[in-house]
Amino acid sequence: MFGWLRRDPKKKLETQYAQKLEAARDAQRNGNIQGFAALTSEAEKILNEIDRLAEAGENDAR
Repeated sequence: MFGWLRRDPKKKLETQYAQKLEAARDAQRNGNIQGFAALTSEAEKILNEIDRLAEAGENDAR
């Protein structure tokens, strides 16, 4: 009944993922390759968490 009040952790992670990718892009364009690599690694960790939440959601729906 009050499902619309529940916060969506997946949406928050997707926003963080997009921000990390943009920051990584900017670092690469500025020539900061080490920063690019670090930010890309962090973005991949967030993507793995998104995938994990999606799999958990699929299992709950069954």
